[in-house]
Amino acid sequence: MLKYFEWSIGIMIVGLGLAFYRGECVGAGLGWSFTFTALVITALEVSLSFDNAVINATKLEKMSHKWRMRFLTWGIAIAVFGMRFVFPIVIVAIFSNISCMEVLRLTLEKPDDYAKLLHESHVGISSFGGAFLMMLFCEFMFDREKSLHWLSMPEKLLQKIGRSRLAPTVLTLAALGAIQPMLSGGQHWVSIIAGVVGIVAHLLIHGVSSKLESLAKQENAFALKHAGLAAFIYLELIDASFSLDGVLGAFALTKDVVVITIGLAVGAFFVRSLTIMLVEKKTLEKLVYLTHGAYWAIGSLATIMLIATFMEVPEIVTGSIGMAFILASLVSSIFERKRA
Repeated sequence: MLKYFEWSIGIMIVGLGLAFYRGECVGAGLGWSFTFTALVITALEVSLSFDNAVINATKLEKMSHKWRMRFLTWGIAIAVFGMRFVFPIVIVAIFSNISCMEVLRLTLEKPDDYAKLLHESHVGISSFGGAFLMMLFCEFMFDREKSLHWLSMPEKLLQKIGRSRLAPTVLTLAALGAIQPMLSGGQHWVSIIAGVVGIVAHLLIHGVSSKLESLAKQENAFALKHAGLAAFIYLELIDASFSLDGVLGAFALTKDVVVITIGLAVGAFFVRSLTIMLVEKKTLEKLVYLTHGAYWAIGSLATIMLIATFMEVPEIVTGSIGMAFILASLVSSIFERKRA
């Protein structure tokens, strides 16, 4: 199993070395403090993204080898630099009504000001991420063809509710509506617009990806060529939604963007390594309820992100609930495997 994490461990050693160097550049004797902070952020990213690895694995199993390798190579660059550094800057620029270059300047020169803007943008960020992940949760739970259930009663109930194709959108809009009384001033429109963008983004990319997958099975030339690209974009959007929570949590530990980027980057490498292991060892076929646990973790994360628009939710709570679902589904899968 260790062979899957050799690159990640190597990247971690380099990353922690850079964090130490960054600390010493900021102030003599701060190296070890910065190193420890980067390590904590890495642990935070991995704990919050374990369910992301499971979802990645379920999608990668359906992708061609070429696009699978592209996701694990190009995808890691996009995940590290694009989703955990550039994406938050773009979102802050949109919600703060200032240019991306100005936000980038604040990021590098005045990290405290950037952290303040990021916090002020948290309603839009959490609404977008929460809505997108809620749609992802509903996509799985409302699947009319799903025959295997882990938490039998709630999953069968959700499957009945989701008979209509509009059910995921209606439920997500209802969740967005439920948080509106707790918001104040102009936050209402920010939350609604960001949430609707999250819903539309999911509908578009999931719809295109599903259609191309269906056509690819019929050996349609256009679909065969572009299905992998659609699935790739879909996975990156999922990763972006997961990364938002990690970025917000990291700023609670430090305002140094370099250390945050190092910690999140190392965590992203470990998540990719975990994804590869799950795919190559066919873990999801052996542990049949693990996917269910991951989606329940996603549902809880989506709910917490929406709640976070009006009240602070500690990262330890977010990580613990998600990990509890994963561990419980793992134990259930092991017992089911022994019984079979």
